[in-house]
Amino acid sequence: MAEVTALCYTKAVVREKIAETPDTVTLTFDLADGRGPNDFQPGQFNMLYVPGLGEAPISVASSKRERYLKHTLRSVGSVTRTLVRLEPGDSVGLRGPFGTHWPLEVCRGKELLVIGGGCGLPSLRPVVLDAIGAGAGPRGIKVLYGARTPKDLLYTYEYAAWGKEPLCKVFVTVDRAEDDWPRTLELDGQPACATGVGVVTTLLDQVGEIPGDALAFVCGPEIMMKFAVLELLKRGVAPDGIVVSLERHMNCGRGTCGHCQLGPMFVCRDGPVLPYPSVKRFFAKEGL
Repeated sequence: MAEVTALCYTKAVVREKIAETPDTVTLTFDLADGRGPNDFQPGQFNMLYVPGLGEAPISVASSKRERYLKHTLRSVGSVTRTLVRLEPGDSVGLRGPFGTHWPLEVCRGKELLVIGGGCGLPSLRPVVLDAIGAGAGPRGIKVLYGARTPKDLLYTYEYAAWGKEPLCKVFVTVDRAEDDWPRTLELDGQPACATGVGVVTTLLDQVGEIPGDALAFVCGPEIMMKFAVLELLKRGVAPDGIVVSLERHMNCGRGTCGHCQLGPMFVCRDGPVLPYPSVKRFFAKEGL
């Protein structure tokens, strides 16, 4: 089945569209082959195909607790410019899933730090939702998310619900504030999310003591991930407790075209989700 999905497209029909930012949307898809979120792991990606233009790798943004597959994508090239203009009823080709996933299975009983920057949050959204819904999952979840400005934040309509969960605390920051920021995000009249100004690593000062056996899942711009890893190590998080998701130009999804090669690895096949120690030598000029 995995070989079939790698080679063949299924028809994906848009059911719903949410405008997240001026250039980013979340699309909910109904797949012609009957698959749903349970067939896709958090951290994996699909190739979305626009006839006549090509395809683009897009992270899975849906939780196993949801009914339909979701992808959040930003307009950055000819394919994604077309994808963000899709409306309910439109369809594209989809093949996948590809790649490795976030290891939620090892989070049981541990503190989980979910650290996202910019468009790295879609890959982590299903981690948050699935971890919250786990009957015997992490003992605590801290979501740390940063973007350039308040207008660039994704899923702002969900933070309060995440923060209302007993195990979950949400911290959001922006590099540049606007007139209505920072602001308190509430649910049912209760504060549910802490907001501030600064790069995402500054949020680590707000989460309190971090246990040495904590797990950290990190996804975002590579420079942001480098400094997030550095701060986690300074705070005593073990290197093998840090997991990152790399972004490279992925064309085939199978490690055959070579576009995403990183040393001996192919990010589309061996990643994109990888334990930090396995990519340390490629990951840093700052000596991480």
